[in-house]
Amino acid sequence: MEYSISLMTPADVDDVAEIERQSFPIPWNRAAFIDELTRNERALYIVVRGESGAMAGYGGMWLVCDEAHVTNVAVRPDCRRRGAGTAIMVALMGLALDRGANRMTLETRVSNRPAQELYRQLGFQAAGVRPRYYIDNREDALIMWVDDISSALRALCGGRDADAE
Repeated sequence: MEYSISLMTPADVDDVAEIERQSFPIPWNRAAFIDELTRNERALYIVVRGESGAMAGYGGMWLVCDEAHVTNVAVRPDCRRRGAGTAIMVALMGLALDRGANRMTLETRVSNRPAQELYRQLGFQAAGVRPRYYIDNREDALIMWVDDISSALRALCGGRDADAE
């Protein structure tokens, strides 16, 4: 499936909040996303839309010095396993690189094997555990890093420069 990526705007937040509710036990509310978009100068959020124009998912990150920290990635349930999550992450990685980040980190639930597999395919490696990180059930978070975003994106493109695509 083909996806289009755009920067998230306040007009997107109602759809984003609905996907958030469908995806997480303790979702961010609408106000949290508005705050990220309007007050957090380190934040960058994107939305992905399918061929119909309907929002399939979203992602966000904070940019701090030469690092990017992924804060959110969520895909609408009926769009999962169709490449939307990969599209979101590749877009975030490219945007991070464009803005001077060389490394990227994230946390994911230790039980979320599909997400871990996606992140590994994108060049992330496990780097540690945050015990009892998730407040809904005190589940541990797996910390994952990609230490060279540029190399990871090149590997995804079969060794070609990702910008040449």
